[in-house]
Amino acid sequence: MTQSNMYSPTLLNERVALVTGAAGGIGQAVVQAFLQVGARVVGADLGPQVGLTHERLTWLTMDVTQARNIQSCVAQVLAAYRRIDVLVNVAGVVSAGNAQHLSEQEWDRVIDINLKGTFLMCQAVMGIMKQQKFGRIINLGSVLGKNGGNPRPWIDPAEQDRAGNIAYGVSKAGVHMMTVYLAKELASFGITVNAVAPGPIGSAMTTNFPKILRDLIPAGRMGNASEVASAILFLAAPDSAFITGEILDVNGGLWAD
Repeated sequence: MTQSNMYSPTLLNERVALVTGAAGGIGQAVVQAFLQVGARVVGADLGPQVGLTHERLTWLTMDVTQARNIQSCVAQVLAAYRRIDVLVNVAGVVSAGNAQHLSEQEWDRVIDINLKGTFLMCQAVMGIMKQQKFGRIINLGSVLGKNGGNPRPWIDPAEQDRAGNIAYGVSKAGVHMMTVYLAKELASFGITVNAVAPGPIGSAMTTNFPKILRDLIPAGRMGNASEVASAILFLAAPDSAFITGEILDVNGGLWAD
């Protein structure tokens, strides 16, 4: 049984799920996973739709750093379906290099997309979910928001140049804390807010991930996008209603807390 079809095909029957970053590797896996359990999925991304077509899938062009654009897209979802049951914030960017040479422009880019973008998306659906008395928000964090980074620059400074940097780690740590704050703020409305924190995942963005860092993963391999999607689907499921404020690690043992 594969990671993407381990749940009942009616697990989220007719639930409406909005997935940002839907054109990326993890985003596509999440969209596929939700379609396979009966959800109506709205895929949103800044780029064009790639590969995925389904009668229960619609597509929106969205810039998660622009509040007005988000509000317009959310209004389109409401006009079509009258509700938003699940928000999955996958949209994000990676950034590599050392802190000394990190430009202000790159810092702003990463924080704007990964942290501000996630908040603006959460903010845009809060009122809707409060009125529904139901909602699932799942954010995408990272092991780098917990462990201070995988590189060992005291052994080899070049490791830092090829791995996730301080801007990325700070943005994901912020997503983790945002998740905890919102979980407490929204719990009384029947809304859960959780995050999934992946370790290194094989994708187009990680093709240059150094082998020496890959070898630090106890499971002996990088993760798959479908494994992240499976964890997200678990947090969106009806039986996960008592789980909120959780940062679920999916990292092959690279970090445990």
